[in-house]
Amino acid sequence: MASKELKQLGNRIREKRKALGWTQEDLAAKAEIDRSYIGGVERGERNLTFTMLCQISAALGCDVAALTKGLPR
Repeated sequence: MASKELKQLGNRIREKRKALGWTQEDLAAKAEIDRSYIGGVERGERNLTFTMLCQISAALGCDVAALTKGLPR
């Protein structure tokens, strides 16, 4: 079962991706990560590494803090 924090992080990543008008495939290509991995992250099923979080943040054009502010609560 995914933790509450991973679900919140995944939701933030999804919201940022959608605000940019990107599909999961678009984000995966820009972050050089498999699309299925992005899907798992957005659903809170993946406990991503800091390196992966950095790749996703860079692809989204934000820093890690923008995605993790207030986590954990």
